Amino acid sequence: MTQPHHPPASTLRAVPASSAGTLPRPRIAVVGGSLTGAVTALLLLRAGFDVTVYEAAPAAAPRGGGLIGLEHPALDILDRLDIGQDEFVAYPSETILEVTVRDRQPIHTARRRYPGRNTTWSLLHHTLTRRLPDGVLQAGRRVTGLAERGGRPQLVFADDSRTPADLVVFADGRASTGRRLLDPGRRLRYAGYVAHRGHTPTSHTPLRDFLRLEPGPGCQYNAAPVPDGLDWTLYLTCSPTDYTHRFGAPPQRRTFALPHHVSPAARAHVDTQAALLLPAPHAATVHATTARMAAPVMDIDPPTRMAWPVGGGWAVLLGDALAPVRPHTARGANNGIEQAAALATALTQHHRWGADLPTALYGWQRRQLPDTVAAVRRGPRLGAHLGNPRP
Repeated sequence: MTQPHHPPASTLRAVPASSAGTLPRPRIAVVGGSLTGAVTALLLLRAGFDVTVYEAAPAAAPRGGGLIGLEHPALDILDRLDIGQDEFVAYPSETILEVTVRDRQPIHTARRRYPGRNTTWSLLHHTLTRRLPDGVLQAGRRVTGLAERGGRPQLVFADDSRTPADLVVFADGRASTGRRLLDPGRRLRYAGYVAHRGHTPTSHTPLRDFLRLEPGPGCQYNAAPVPDGLDWTLYLTCSPTDYTHRFGAPPQRRTFALPHHVSPAARAHVDTQAALLLPAPHAATVHATTARMAAPVMDIDPPTRMAWPVGGGWAVLLGDALAPVRPHTARGANNGIEQAAALATALTQHHRWGADLPTALYGWQRRQLPDTVAAVRRGPRLGAHLGNPRP
């Protein structure tokens, strides 16, 4: 594995022990108001830092996502933020039912345990953002560039306004502006299949566990109970041309298709495949879903670093901004939350005890990179196991 890059020394140096705890509070800009960005902000605010979150989407813009599995380390981080699981977990099951399907009939069921809990992007995002103090989250602020002024990083916005910071945390998702600016050689590659997602409201949901159906090569169907309904994901192969036709833009450009991007052709294709591949009750669930979304499955080269000096300050990448992973790994949200907590620890050691900041960031990077690299590499192997093409 490529060794992580060691951040060079910067003008921010360790201070004598007698000065520990007297450093001015660094100003931290978090770019991206999704799950990783919100968790990062809450952790840093609790540690006493001055934090502002800049989210590109306007406050009224529709946003959403599908089912998310959170493992115990990520759940513990939320516990430390006094966020109880009853706020974002509808059904505290740890059971996964894996069903092999042939000719639309289940032929074998295996039961295993998941070391965590399931939630949805929407439920967890609401839980996190409602805890942010007023004024911390600034919506409709799209970052387009990163400059240096007066020895400090400076964010450049779409309206050409500029804001200085001591540290910039890019947590701006799969199509990250931060990655494009800091690590431009690593670009997204379409993996050849799409995660079609939907939420079906229902007054009676007999399912209480996570259900995974494997009807055959190139297809997988996941379903789980969520508040007031059922959340499902259907993975289907799709050429780049077909994706562009069905969702209005190539997969590298439209990395997440919201309901208004889902064309009638996309809906008809999913309905047809569900009817051909899934048992009748699940095909009916898909067909009955009104609002749908989709996400092309993407790959990227493994990262070799997470932190970059910008003058006397720093910029870092977290979560999907650092390295999007295939959803089969169930590591996307987990990676982001765990990286954010470790970053907060490193910054606290610098601010409170005078630890050398470049050394603290190097230690953070050295500890976090291996798990990220492993998840990036594991995704294509899981996809191949399901019969999905390699990129």
